Amino acid sequence: MNLIKKLGIIAIGAALMAGCTPKADTAKSSDTETTAAESGAAESSKAESKDSTEMKKIGVIQLVEHKSLDIIYNSFKDELKNLGYVDGENVKITFQNAQGDMSNITSIVQGFEGDKQDVVVGIATPVAQGAMSLTKTTPVVFSAVTDPIGAGILTDMNAPDKGMTGTSDAVQIDKIMDLALQITPDVKKVGFIYNPGEDNSVTNLGLLENYVKEKNLELETVSISTSADLQTAAASLFEKVDMIFVSNDNTVAEAMPILTAEAIKAKKPIYVGADSMVMDGGLATVGIDYTDLGKETAKMVDEILKGKSVNEIPVKVFKDDLFIYVNTDTAAALGIEIPESIKTDKKFVEIKSNK
Repeated sequence: MNLIKKLGIIAIGAALMAGCTPKADTAKSSDTETTAAESGAAESSKAESKDSTEMKKIGVIQLVEHKSLDIIYNSFKDELKNLGYVDGENVKITFQNAQGDMSNITSIVQGFEGDKQDVVVGIATPVAQGAMSLTKTTPVVFSAVTDPIGAGILTDMNAPDKGMTGTSDAVQIDKIMDLALQITPDVKKVGFIYNPGEDNSVTNLGLLENYVKEKNLELETVSISTSADLQTAAASLFEKVDMIFVSNDNTVAEAMPILTAEAIKAKKPIYVGADSMVMDGGLATVGIDYTDLGKETAKMVDEILKGKSVNEIPVKVFKDDLFIYVNTDTAAALGIEIPESIKTDKKFVEIKSNK
């Protein structure tokens, strides 16, 4: 009996062990599958993290919204796309408009410093100056800076030495004024409106002073601090002068249609420093196509993202391949006839305000 009982116990134990074995195997198999799934998720997460890390970051600061600077930024984006940079896919472009306020520029710069951008683009002189603190850790590319050395953002145009390089839109004062005297030869008194807080405008005033002295013309200047001051300043100045010249002053450009309205009311012309200001009603200019500034700025950013150092990229000064831009709608409103010699020039570009 005892022997039978022992055999029975052994048999039951064997059966129990046999029954447990599949469960142990199943648990082991399940653990393996879970580990594989977790591993796959981890790899996927790692890949996403890697993609996020490798996506280059470009910060853009634009001084204010007006046609010249808008043209530069839009051209910059288009050229980046042509170079293979697609926003949201392989690059993240963060655009900030400073609304013409230097305190906003400071805040934006601080934000970009915290976000650790791969490169920052500053459109207009005040932005480039405000972004100088970034150059300790981040390369900066400026666009539309009239006088980079005068603005203090570098000392060598061929080998930038302060952590930034870019494109310069030097205004062709002599050529624009020569055109003005060709279209309106009876001009004796020239007016100039500018914001003295913009170094680019101060530089251009100095060049204009030299020109009028050589040509025995009189010069009247008026300064403004915001675009809200423009209408009153223009109305007062038009009473004293035969024409007004404005360079590439951003404060003026922001409210260019207001200046145009005052010019038409006074029946006196405005000559300007940029093609976009002719689009906004200025009578004429001699200058570059601002889309070229945006394109060249994008090419510089591309070089930097591919490993080139800022000091290896000379500043590009746009002073050749100039065009004569004339707003024929404004000319008609002022009763001014554009000479045939200008209209038949191969560099003549007709602009209409309503197109």
